[in-house]
Amino acid sequence: MSNDQPPRQAGPVRRRLLSVTGAGLVVLAVGSLVLWHAQLGELFGLAADKEPVVSTVNAPALAVPPDTPATVTPTPFPDPTRTPRKTPKPTRTPAKTPSQPVYDEESINGLSPTLKSRLRKAMAAAQRDGVTLRITSGRRSAAKQQRLLNDAIKRYGSYKAATRWVLPPKYSAHVQGKAVDIGPAAAMQWLNRNGYRYGICRRYDNEPWHFEAMTTPGKKCPPREPYARPVPD
Repeated sequence: MSNDQPPRQAGPVRRRLLSVTGAGLVVLAVGSLVLWHAQLGELFGLAADKEPVVSTVNAPALAVPPDTPATVTPTPFPDPTRTPRKTPKPTRTPAKTPSQPVYDEESINGLSPTLKSRLRKAMAAAQRDGVTLRITSGRRSAAKQQRLLNDAIKRYGSYKAATRWVLPPKYSAHVQGKAVDIGPAAAMQWLNRNGYRYGICRRYDNEPWHFEAMTTPGKKCPPREPYARPVPD
């Protein structure tokens, strides 16, 4: 038996090698061409930026388009040459205060210091005698005095007759806090008898309730007047 073998055929193997090599060269050439085309497009601005296409189906409506830039108002710089304006302060309305304090007419409040002090001592002494001195009218407002005068004019028929009982505000001792009307009748009588001890006197014959500080405590009261002196209209 012979060991000689027939020689291998090199033709098919060589062809396959050439085919593989050729395919590789083609792929390399195509890739180089694509890369070159992309670089050429970037160089000449042929490749435009494209945004991805987003589907708007069932998408919520936007009040402002997403690509709309926000408007920003620039903050002006202060002018160093201009004097800044001062912000005006709010004007406060001053609280209204009464021109004359309001007093309880049936108390010693509002009376002059002299009459108040003397009346306190007289009240204490009368209380020890079992008599209560009650103030029926002390310090009056000018408006109240004017109303009393108007009523007196209607009652007595004339200004002259009315002023014998009620003086105008600018002449009234009540408006000045220098007179008191006392009640009841027992208190009037007690103070008429004992008032001089404390410097308090009845002033008019026609008003047994009207008392003023008219003398030095302990001294006799001056003679009473028949009524208030009429004053010019």
